[in-house]
Amino acid sequence: MPRTTRIIRPQDVVWLLLFSGMIALNFTGDASEIAMLVALAALQILEPKLAFLSSTRGKVFWISLKLLLSYLLIGYTGGLTSSYFWILLLPVVSAGSALGVLGTQVFTLLACVAYLSFLLFINWERYELGAEQIREVALRVIFLAVAGNLTNTLGEALRQQFAKFKAVAEQLADANRNLQEAEAAVRRSDRLAALGQLAAGLAHELRNPLGTIRASAEVLNHNVAAENEVAREVAGFISSEVDRANSLVTRFLDFVRPSQLRLAPADLAQVLDRSVAQVEREAAARQVTVFKNYSLDIPSFPLDAELMERVFYNLLLNAAQATAPGGEVTLKSRVAGDRAEIAVIDRGQGIDSKLIDTIFNPFFTTKPDGVGLGLAIVSKIVDEHGGKITVESEQGKGSVFRVCLPMRREAPSGSKPKD
Repeated sequence: MPRTTRIIRPQDVVWLLLFSGMIALNFTGDASEIAMLVALAALQILEPKLAFLSSTRGKVFWISLKLLLSYLLIGYTGGLTSSYFWILLLPVVSAGSALGVLGTQVFTLLACVAYLSFLLFINWERYELGAEQIREVALRVIFLAVAGNLTNTLGEALRQQFAKFKAVAEQLADANRNLQEAEAAVRRSDRLAALGQLAAGLAHELRNPLGTIRASAEVLNHNVAAENEVAREVAGFISSEVDRANSLVTRFLDFVRPSQLRLAPADLAQVLDRSVAQVEREAAARQVTVFKNYSLDIPSFPLDAELMERVFYNLLLNAAQATAPGGEVTLKSRVAGDRAEIAVIDRGQGIDSKLIDTIFNPFFTTKPDGVGLGLAIVSKIVDEHGGKITVESEQGKGSVFRVCLPMRREAPSGSKPKD
């Protein structure tokens, strides 16, 4: 039923009844006259259903067809004396409702000229037009112009109203999108607050026993006999696993603990160079080349250089690990309005589109030996700088991580000047 409603509108039934009435009043039963009326009815009913008529070119073509058929119908049924002269209102009113002022005036003029052209077909040797006939012809032409102008006025008012409604709808869509982003930020803040409380408990409850276990393992290692290799190996395992657990606790605390940014004007290129230097050994081991493409237009601006080095080191390390041996990673910077944009580009396997929204969540990782805190910490540091990090990825072609940092002078709340 809903499908039928979309195809057949109430207006279509009205048009069918109106044109059926005109056909029924054709007492001569002239097939050509009926065919032209049917064609006009089809044009009128199909007009809102064809997609290509949404363009200006399509509308002009369709209205031109109406004008041509109307002209042929009037010409076939008597020209100036035809009872169908009002049919010229179809193209005129259509132009007024669908086109602007210029389009309306053009089609109104064409309709008037088309009607007056029938004067050329009068045998002036046998007929003449009296004052009353001239007045009638002039009034018909004027009425066409009046109908076109009135329709255009109403159409223009509707178009302006539609533009206002569209602008309001776009504003509401933007507001809804911003609201959703704000809700997501609040939810994330709530999670971070809960994790912060958990971290404080973890630091107190885990670090002391971990220290005791490691010290006990060292004592055991020093006191077992040299020939007891199994006991020494087990003690070594205990120490290494304790160190691993302690490192995980430290990284977790780094993620949930509020950072005190130490802002100072810094040269972004130097920060990026230091990050590249830190990752070069890993990249060389994987036979991956890091290319640098820095913009010379980025001035020094306040940031915490140590934390941002960590951000770009993590991103470069991930890019190098995602790139096949012999591949390339590009580190690029540019000015984007009042922000500095840094892009880390790899040609690896890319990220599944289903995972894009979750890669910055804590403890999410696709690496078999990862803990899933690297990108979460990166995102946290960028957020604290008032920046934004985004990712674009296509499986089989690679990924682009973009970090946008504001080049502002004032420090955000919670930061302090660098010593």
